[in-house]
Amino acid sequence: MSDQLTVRPAGPSDAGDICCLLNAVDLVEIGRPETDLAAVEADLHHPDVDLARDSWLAFEGGRLVAYAMVWADSGPGRVDSEHYALPGHRAAAVRLLERMEVRARELAAGAPGAWLRLQLNVEPTLDADLLPGRGYRTVRRYQVMTRALEPDRAAPAPPAGLTLRPCDGDEAERRRAHALIEESFAEHFGHVERPYEPWLDHIDGRGLDWSLVWIASLPALGDVGVLLTRDDRTSMGWLSHLGVVGAARGRGVGGFLLRHGFAAYAARGRSTVGLGVDTGNETGALALYEAHGMTMHYAVNTWELALHSQG
Repeated sequence: MSDQLTVRPAGPSDAGDICCLLNAVDLVEIGRPETDLAAVEADLHHPDVDLARDSWLAFEGGRLVAYAMVWADSGPGRVDSEHYALPGHRAAAVRLLERMEVRARELAAGAPGAWLRLQLNVEPTLDADLLPGRGYRTVRRYQVMTRALEPDRAAPAPPAGLTLRPCDGDEAERRRAHALIEESFAEHFGHVERPYEPWLDHIDGRGLDWSLVWIASLPALGDVGVLLTRDDRTSMGWLSHLGVVGAARGRGVGGFLLRHGFAAYAARGRSTVGLGVDTGNETGALALYEAHGMTMHYAVNTWELALHSQG
């Protein structure tokens, strides 16, 4: 089949086919399709991606079997990527890895200690020897956690003095949510500080329902926490960012925001809510989510490749 392998850049009109490929990978790795077309379209329209140079589709016998993309919006020397391949198509998977690595070295040229990062399911469709054989190593593990929601779940009682407000007003509130996320996530592994406008692009925030973003405040401390969620996934409601500033940790703010998210999505008719968590997070986030009945849906490893200029 290798003599029938062809590669070309992706384009916006390929979103449907890419979505089908990613759902086929989902089915193998997590047991059900969970990729939405809107998410693929958002990736293909990301302002920091030049599709002609930063994306690739691999076809065997006219069938799409692999897709990859790289981008460098996280600061000098850091290149992030996506790579998906159907099982049994090693040649296509390798070809796209080669293209990714070459382009990543171009994007990171001149930066000391540059690297390429890739997140993959802990039981990926790729052959187990492929990434280690190319010099990649695992540096972190994340879990996607979910919880079933009760239809009549009541809104939680807040800690003493805590007030909560949605960010569906003026832009100043949205900028405040951004500032709280930057502060509360500053020490997290992989966090990249971004000004407000680039951050909006990064989270696809221009189409976000801001009524599903809340800011928590405490007397004397002011704004101390933020919960950013989105209801644009078919499979579940999604708690994208839950952050509490250091001075307010240990006061029940994080647990309240989590329970508020559960209640809000139950009221919207959702049966499941999910989030992603770094299992090495030192703030105790994993234990908090487990204590609130969330369980692992699947896990992903972050792989890293040092980008030496000579390959």
